[in-house]
Amino acid sequence: MDDKHTGDSGKLRLAEAMKRCMARHGLEDITIKEITAEAGVSRQTFYRHYLDKYDMVNWYFDRLLAESFREMGFGRTVYEGLVRKFHYIQDEKVFFRNAFGSAQQNNLKDHDFRCIFAFYQDLYRKKTGTPLTGEALSLLEMYCQASIYMTVKWVECDRGTTTPEQLAELMLKAMPPVLIDRFTACDLLR
Repeated sequence: MDDKHTGDSGKLRLAEAMKRCMARHGLEDITIKEITAEAGVSRQTFYRHYLDKYDMVNWYFDRLLAESFREMGFGRTVYEGLVRKFHYIQDEKVFFRNAFGSAQQNNLKDHDFRCIFAFYQDLYRKKTGTPLTGEALSLLEMYCQASIYMTVKWVECDRGTTTPEQLAELMLKAMPPVLIDRFTACDLLR
C-alpha cells in the first residue's frame, strides 16, 4: 500500500475511492477498509486525513461547492450561486444521493446547513458591514433548513424533471420577504 499521498491530492484520492464505493452500495455499508483498499492506501493514511467516512464526505462536499460559494462572494447573485451548486450536485448525483441519505452524527445534511447558514450571514455582513440579527437571522435559519430539505428531496426523488435553474428559482421564491428585502438592498438578488 502506498502511504505517500499527502495533502489535498491524498484526500482527493480517498474521496474518489469513496465515490466508487458509493456507486456499488450505500454510505452506511461502506467501511474504511473498503475505501482504503479501493484507494490503495493504508488505514493510517485515511486517518491522517479524516476523522471518519462522514468527515470525508463533508470535505468532498466543501471542495465541490467552494467554487459556487466563492463566485457568489465576487459579485454574483444568490441565484447564480444556487444554480452552480445544483449543477455540482447534479453532476455528482450518486455521491450526493448516498451522502444525503445518512442520518449519522457528522452527516452531510447538518454540515450543509451549517455551511450555507454561515455563508449567507458572512456574505450579508461583508456587503453591509452589519450582521443579520433578530427576526432576519431566525428567518435565515428556517430558510436554510428548508433549502436543505428541498435539495435532499430533489436529489433523492426528482428524476430529472426539475433543472438546477428551476430549483434555484423555487428557492428564491421561498425566501421570506424580510430576507428578500435585505438581500435585494445589498445587490445579492437579481
